[in-house]
Amino acid sequence: MLEIHRTDSAPDTRIYFSHSVLPSHIDPKHVSTKKKPFSTFNQHKFSYSLDLILPEEIYELVKNELWRVDGPARAQYARVHMKLGELLESEFLESYIKQGNIMMLSEGRLLVDDRFELYEGVLRMELTRPTYERCGLQGKPIEDGGKKHKKQRWIVEYDLRSPSMKHGKSGFSRLEWACKNVLNQSLTWLFYNFNPSSAESLAEGKEPISKHAPWLHKMVPNAMRMGHIMVPKLSVSDLAGLYAGEDTLSLLEWLHMLSLESPRIGEGDRIDPHLSRYEVPNLGNGVISKTMVCVRWKGFIPPAFVRDLFIMVRGQGIKGKSRDNGMHDVEMEGNTILEADGKEERWFAMSAQAFGGKNAWTVMQFAGQETLVWEIEN
Repeated sequence: MLEIHRTDSAPDTRIYFSHSVLPSHIDPKHVSTKKKPFSTFNQHKFSYSLDLILPEEIYELVKNELWRVDGPARAQYARVHMKLGELLESEFLESYIKQGNIMMLSEGRLLVDDRFELYEGVLRMELTRPTYERCGLQGKPIEDGGKKHKKQRWIVEYDLRSPSMKHGKSGFSRLEWACKNVLNQSLTWLFYNFNPSSAESLAEGKEPISKHAPWLHKMVPNAMRMGHIMVPKLSVSDLAGLYAGEDTLSLLEWLHMLSLESPRIGEGDRIDPHLSRYEVPNLGNGVISKTMVCVRWKGFIPPAFVRDLFIMVRGQGIKGKSRDNGMHDVEMEGNTILEADGKEERWFAMSAQAFGGKNAWTVMQFAGQETLVWEIEN
């Protein structure tokens, strides 16, 4: 793993790059939580945008799954106004937290406001010092970029699935008191239920959260087709050459330029060099013109959605025989797709941005088992 960051006194943008090898077959029901890129997906609990970048020929192989109404590329979340204490009411607590599985995120700026999140039964409260002192709860201080020896923000966590987290227990009663007397303001929350059957009952108003009049939002893909894009030729045998920091960042920058639909990566771009000196990186094998597709989702995106989408595209996008825009024949050799010159060059990429704009990641998966991961921290 490489750590790439600036050394000046300005706030750093740290980029961690890693190269991993995945097994040829991944069981969707038994996915490793420690191996990249799945560990990267799990570390980013809440994402608000997700881009899937892939050549047109691979998009043609997976588009039916992407646009299937009940497929892995569709989901639903809700926006609702609630008080923190309403999460602790018996019906909500038992249905969604003790027995079910949901995730929630409140309004509030990271490292500025009081902010609350619920994930896998753990309630995490990020509080300012005045709020923390009034609550009377036990927490731990965190760095907030302010004075080194004067902590201004605190984290308080409760595992609401613990047997001790029930009405009448002392620890739970202290949390209830804080919610009733201090943390009693109404907040806007994003709500996601991992139970796939909940979407229908929520639309019919039969869920415990329905009494709070949630606004329902569908997460559907939006595909953007881009023709005549200059693409660096890169095969698995060339990946070792990417370990130099400059090439790694050049490839990441190109992927981001593609997500932005920048005209600088178009085949016919002729911008004045005084305005932009950007060039598509040549990573050793030159560049070619291809048609690319960027599929985008926006909303309240959980790691499970990203994981299932990744496994589907990896499985469906590398099978069979296809023709690359009339330019190259590709064929299967085991689990590997080979170009006419015998090199494996098929790939797709995924990129996500977390709420708050502080963290992001990009994954580039080749048709075999090779995976490149960039994790970005601002």
